Amino acid sequence: MTQRKWNAQTAKARIEARLAEVKDLTVKDYVRVTDLERIPRNTAYRVDGVHVYVDILNMESIVASTDVEGTRTHQRTLRFLNLLYRAVARILAQVDAIHVDFHNQRLHAVVAKPYDDEVERLHRAVAMAQLIIDVLGRQAEQGDDALPAAKIRVGIDSGEALAVNNGRPGAREPLFLGPAANLAAKRAAGNAAGIYVTDNVRAMLGWDAVEDEDATALTAVQIEASQVEADLDVTADDIWDAWVDDLEKNPIGRFEFSAHTPPYATLDLDALGPSHARRQDALSLYADIDGFTQYVADHIDSDADAEDVVRVLHVLRSELDAVLTSDFQGAKIRFIGDCIHGALVEGTAQTTDAPLTTSNAIACAGALRSSFELAKSVLAEQGIACDLGLAIGIEYGPLVITRLGIKGDLIRCAVGRGVLASEKQQLRCSGRQTALGPVAYGHAPEWARTWFGTTRRQAGVTYEEVVARRTQAEKGLAKSATAPSLLRPVAASAAAAASASLAFPAHSGVPTKPQGFA
Repeated sequence: MTQRKWNAQTAKARIEARLAEVKDLTVKDYVRVTDLERIPRNTAYRVDGVHVYVDILNMESIVASTDVEGTRTHQRTLRFLNLLYRAVARILAQVDAIHVDFHNQRLHAVVAKPYDDEVERLHRAVAMAQLIIDVLGRQAEQGDDALPAAKIRVGIDSGEALAVNNGRPGAREPLFLGPAANLAAKRAAGNAAGIYVTDNVRAMLGWDAVEDEDATALTAVQIEASQVEADLDVTADDIWDAWVDDLEKNPIGRFEFSAHTPPYATLDLDALGPSHARRQDALSLYADIDGFTQYVADHIDSDADAEDVVRVLHVLRSELDAVLTSDFQGAKIRFIGDCIHGALVEGTAQTTDAPLTTSNAIACAGALRSSFELAKSVLAEQGIACDLGLAIGIEYGPLVITRLGIKGDLIRCAVGRGVLASEKQQLRCSGRQTALGPVAYGHAPEWARTWFGTTRRQAGVTYEEVVARRTQAEKGLAKSATAPSLLRPVAASAAAAASASLAFPAHSGVPTKPQGFA
């Protein structure tokens, strides 16, 4: 049994090393095409752009399309995502938008051109959003097992953001920091399809404000007005024809699954693909920095404050990554903004040790929070105060890890009902809380189930507290195992002694209290 461990001194040394990497920073204006993947970690670009978030609303129904979450469910889900990744990549390239991130069912893109005309950028963003809806709304597959068309919701806002590319060496990912990115993501978070924009966008385009931004989609008239103004060089039919032609020439191969021998830290994610996917029962974990949106909004205006934002994010993301992958030997699937998505597994390739996996995941959640608080204290010592929290969600279940998309530009992904459920668990937490999904809760040790209670949610789950409760439970079990037994060997024949027969000791059977048991 392997219990993963966290050490405060090791964590502090890592944190101080990461902070030293960004001691000197430069903030520049984004005035030409820049490869986000090549931005130095000590540089941030101010980008005036339109942020577009696309959410696939029927992703959950695809994952839940069968009674049992077996290989067919996962193969269909991966085919569905792979089709969409390839189509969206083609659209972004055609309209010259920046692809920031595509995590499972959620896309983040930025329209940065033309650099000197925000209204034109907004019209292009709306037209691009409708182009994505029109293309993905068609059914790309035919036949008995054809996948459904995607149902799309889009969120849009515009404003200045900091483009950075930070994190641990070898594990850096680009990110846009700014209120517009977060507000666009919030507008995309809903159940109804359509294009949803902020009142800030409506004002710039001369449209009336609405009572509820999340409940009022753009009208067909408004979308058509943007399409006319944008006058994109490509149509939905153009994309569709090229997409279908590409699928015929480069068909999606069959997804082949095999299990990885734990832990996930030894898994080379960059070697994965459709024919080399890993599938087994495992645990999905989301940890989201709470309060970061407001922190960025309060510190983005001046270069000095913006530099501190970059330092905070670099240190926090790097340390969360290190705890997950180094201390607890998990796999970092990717960062989604200021949120980390990871996976953990213990046992063998043939059989996952569900109780150990869940117990270690709870300890990992505690270590993430302990490192997070330690990092904040180290930053504060350098005059960088940040009132932030960490919301953590955990769930267990069949999980597939692979890469999807266009050859040469494959994107890491992890799919499964547990992945969607762990994100939901994270979303029901405040910045001090950790939540377990029902399956993970069922596999958790008794001390953890007692601690998390019927709500499966607990505040203040630190590594120190986890170790204290686990140790206390283990001592209780050890004490029970060494306590004198009420049974004693019967002194009889040699044969009876050899069979270790047992009998109750010769105590009186009369209640010790005359009136009976209390």
